[in-house]
Amino acid sequence: MKVAVVGATGMVGEVMLKVLEERNFPISELLLVASERSVGKKLTYKGEEHMVIGLADAVAAQPDIAIFSAGGDTSLEWAPKFAEVGTTVIDNSSAWRMDPTKKLVVPEINANELTVEDKIIANPNCSTIQMVLALDPLHKKYQMKRVVVSTYQSVSGTGVKAVEQMENEAAGIDGEMAYPHPINRNALPHCDVFLDNGYTKEEMKLAREPQKILDDRTFSVTATAVRIPTAGGHSESVNVEFHNDFDLSEVRQLLSETPGIVVQDNPETNTYPMPVFANGKDDVFVGRIRRDETQPNTLNMWIVADNLRKGAATNAVQIAEYLVENNLVSKTSQTVS
Repeated sequence: MKVAVVGATGMVGEVMLKVLEERNFPISELLLVASERSVGKKLTYKGEEHMVIGLADAVAAQPDIAIFSAGGDTSLEWAPKFAEVGTTVIDNSSAWRMDPTKKLVVPEINANELTVEDKIIANPNCSTIQMVLALDPLHKKYQMKRVVVSTYQSVSGTGVKAVEQMENEAAGIDGEMAYPHPINRNALPHCDVFLDNGYTKEEMKLAREPQKILDDRTFSVTATAVRIPTAGGHSESVNVEFHNDFDLSEVRQLLSETPGIVVQDNPETNTYPMPVFANGKDDVFVGRIRRDETQPNTLNMWIVADNLRKGAATNAVQIAEYLVENNLVSKTSQTVS
């Protein structure tokens, strides 16, 4: 496959290259793409140096697959240009997620909806991915009514500048601020920009995206998203009200049998998901599984995942793998590196 990684010099782009290499994705030609200020830089993939090229040159090369992680404005402008030359775009921004003509995909849940006609495919929000992966088997069994989620999100979700702000503050160094307040030894109930309804964009993504992914508008989600001073891994406290009652041992079994989920739930040994453990891994970790004793048919869970991997890069690569395995994208070359 001729593969373009758009936004290759960013945090997610770097992880994207790492995941492609780890999973030995079939690449005959790799195009590393970034903004004009990064053109000419060299990045290493599988021990070989590749020069970063611009978007226009990448479109002209007509890659089979382009994996985007370059921001919404770039995706809105350039994804259609790639699609016009036959490239299948997997976009990690929020640009296309709620577009009714585009699929919003978590491979373990709804990759089977993809067809060869899907030329722009949306990768969900990082917090959404880990939540719906745990909710999907439970929804099928017990039918969700309402979800209340509070997130505890890593600064890496904001980007390099936010990580640098946290590290500078911890070291007592004055530097550029990615947030309106200090993040070290703090918690900011402010992920993305505020909207007219008082929620942030991040919170509304969590409210709307699960309904599209699960193709069901009969349940509702309300969210509060909080940024905390961790360097990698998002955590979520999730309260789910079902129409039907459940058995806790069956809930644990359903989650344990779900591909991509690891149950860590033993209070006696202090075993529960934590960002420090999830960092660098592709799985979604679920624990603190317990009944909400204040109302019927309601469950509490704690869900943790690496936001740069399953929350972004790994999910996108898994979509690409599904496209290749199911012959939904053409191969430009039979030579595989």
